[in-house]
Amino acid sequence: MNLLTLVLGIPLAGFLILLVLPKENYELIRRIALLVSVTAFFLSLGLVSPVWQAAPGDYALEVDAPWITTLRIHYHAGIDGISLWLVLLSTFLTPVCVLISWRSIASKVKGFFAFLLLLEFGLIGVFVSLDLFLFYVFWEVSLVPMYFLIGVWGHERRIYAAVKFFLYTMVGSLLMLVGIIWLYNRTGTFDLPAILGMISDGRLNLTHAEQIPLFLAFFLAFAIKVPIFPLHTWLPDAHVEAPSAGSVMLASVMLKMGTYGLVRFCLPLFPLASRACAPWIITLAIIGIIYGALVAMVQPNMKKLVAYSSVSHLGFVVLGVFSFTQIGMDGAVYQMLNHGVSTGALFVLVGYMYDRRHSLEIADYGGVATVAPWLSTAFMITMLASIGLPTLNNFIGEYLVLQGAAQENFTWAVFAAIGVILSACYMLWLYQRVFFGDTPEAVASHMSDLRIREMAAMVPLIVLMVWMGMASQTFLPSIGASTAAVIERTEAVKEIRVESGASLLAKVKEIWHAR
Repeated sequence: MNLLTLVLGIPLAGFLILLVLPKENYELIRRIALLVSVTAFFLSLGLVSPVWQAAPGDYALEVDAPWITTLRIHYHAGIDGISLWLVLLSTFLTPVCVLISWRSIASKVKGFFAFLLLLEFGLIGVFVSLDLFLFYVFWEVSLVPMYFLIGVWGHERRIYAAVKFFLYTMVGSLLMLVGIIWLYNRTGTFDLPAILGMISDGRLNLTHAEQIPLFLAFFLAFAIKVPIFPLHTWLPDAHVEAPSAGSVMLASVMLKMGTYGLVRFCLPLFPLASRACAPWIITLAIIGIIYGALVAMVQPNMKKLVAYSSVSHLGFVVLGVFSFTQIGMDGAVYQMLNHGVSTGALFVLVGYMYDRRHSLEIADYGGVATVAPWLSTAFMITMLASIGLPTLNNFIGEYLVLQGAAQENFTWAVFAAIGVILSACYMLWLYQRVFFGDTPEAVASHMSDLRIREMAAMVPLIVLMVWMGMASQTFLPSIGASTAAVIERTEAVKEIRVESGASLLAKVKEIWHAR
């Protein structure tokens, strides 16, 4: 069996196994979920070598088998330097989520871990799909378990948050489906490499008038998932109400479905529209960077603070993608991974604190360092990684994005750098209020230091933060080989790039009248 198919199939097999187990046997359910997720992770490590050995721009371990022959839908999957690391991020974080939920999830345990494995299956599928319809199926599959993880195992306002998350994502998904169907009617295939080949050799020549609505159909689906300002309002509610594992998977991996979609689909399929809309999108990204940081600074709730920090950090990813520079694109993809590790670790630690104190309000804490020194140390390292301290992971990604942005427009880099400064402000202030100062009686009596199982989940995350900060060349060469192919597909249309909102509006009017 193809290794990529095996990695994809293991979480699905685990999901099916859990469905037939007796729901009362909590320990067996937890152990099988852990075994399945750890097995998937170690097998996914075998994906690295084939990607490193593949020719630049090619897919490794590609498999193409007919699925629904009447509609020419195939199970077509493959992996390259962009999707590889997102698959590894998914398989790495799933066992972490199993460990942090070992005791905190005490009701409907079977359903929780089954949905967690189904979510992993959907996420891996999104990152390896090379058939547009297959991609859409996995996109929707990942939506369902996250809806239930929030709606069933979330906090007090979980139903509201789950429905809001579902509706936002579904609206974007339907727009993307319309775009996929239009492309199929025009090309007769859902196969992504085949469609890109048609564009390259001139058999598919999409005009400006065709590209802009198609680009927007895909872009809005991905922008909601990132989320890009002002489509972000579902995210804070989802994070605050989700269980810890749900927050980790949502922030670390699910949001990357949006940024991955921008790189994999929007830019290569619609290069004219991508270039034309770039100034508008970069403007929204920079607003999101600064707005997310400013709102995070005044949040009284720890989860909501981290949620708004994600809006800010992922603005850097969008900025790097639409800078259309090699270094900016490399930094954007690397920052997807960095954010997944550091923000995932923040949600793990906030979850540990909630399990002890049963509060997410910053005002309910203080002096935690005196009663939980290991927890405080882990939080400090994660916080420093999040603000981009050199030698830790976020620094490399942010630096590459800023350098790429500066190559195109120095003003973009200046405004984006404000977000880096604000990030240090709100994270350091959070740490000062929670871990220093007087220790309230409620904190002293409820807080305890990290347990062995909690350390087992946290230590690999910290090691990865240091590794990604000190040895980025483990990741960047394979990322660069794949992003170079994306950049190459957009280079041919450089001359149509629109430099201002006014000129973009004029271009849209011209296209409309030309119809």
